[in-house]
Amino acid sequence: MRVLNLRRNGFALFGSLWLAALLAVMGYAVSAQQVGGKDADVLSLGGSVTEIIVALDQGHRLLARDTTSSYPPEVQDLPDVGYVRALSPEGVLSVGPGLILAEEGAGPPEALDVIRNADVAFAEVPAGFTAQAIADKIAVIGDALNVPDRAATLASKVMADMQAASDRASARADQPMRVMFVLSTQGGRIMASGTGTGADAVIRLAGGVNAVTEFQGYKQIGDEAVGTAAPDVILMMDHEGDHAVADDELFAMPAIRLTPAAEARSVLRMDGLLLLGFGPRTAQAVEDLSRALYGDGA
Repeated sequence: MRVLNLRRNGFALFGSLWLAALLAVMGYAVSAQQVGGKDADVLSLGGSVTEIIVALDQGHRLLARDTTSSYPPEVQDLPDVGYVRALSPEGVLSVGPGLILAEEGAGPPEALDVIRNADVAFAEVPAGFTAQAIADKIAVIGDALNVPDRAATLASKVMADMQAASDRASARADQPMRVMFVLSTQGGRIMASGTGTGADAVIRLAGGVNAVTEFQGYKQIGDEAVGTAAPDVILMMDHEGDHAVADDELFAMPAIRLTPAAEARSVLRMDGLLLLGFGPRTAQAVEDLSRALYGDGA
């Protein structure tokens, strides 16, 4: 089962054998299991929420999911009620859930108001970009599913692995690299991450420096701002189809072509849910990004 697609300069950095070994060492990788069993009653809204449900061995309870819930691959066979931030009450309630687990930020707010007022159990799962935030997500989901002991065990494992991955990354990063996360280049306009985002957090956890710190959140930035950021590496989600951008196209963009990243043709592409989900696999994302930036040292 392939769960990683990370490239630098167009070449695969990690072979399937290395990845399999990493997943085995980390110990909490989601294994293939039944989803959508005969007693399924849970609608999961949010990719990390779905991952946690499966990691708690409760995948058989999944009734449906949102579009961002793409891992493990088995969940993609479940009914899809739409994008987590553009839900319709009709679509959500049409699958007949007994329990809705929704990540913080699901919406729009007016749709959530209708859903909350329906005769369905509803729990909001808090967001956050730290090991403790992931543990809090796991605890809320474990309580809602009535498996608190499993949740405590998983949370403890995730926090330990996050600390270990971050420590290894810090040891590698003797000369921290400046990383600019680019969310989108549609229409020739660069949407980049500032501070206070999942991208900002994972860059720092992996031993890098976020090259863009002048604003919070994701915003469009101009040529001058990109030049000032002077990234050594461009980090992107590994899009396909209409949202994809080839390396030649990326490095030819006026805003990027004079940066150190363009000179070295240094771009990293990672699965978006792995990179930004802040769920059970985030320690893997930190490890993968750190190794991609600095190699296998330390």
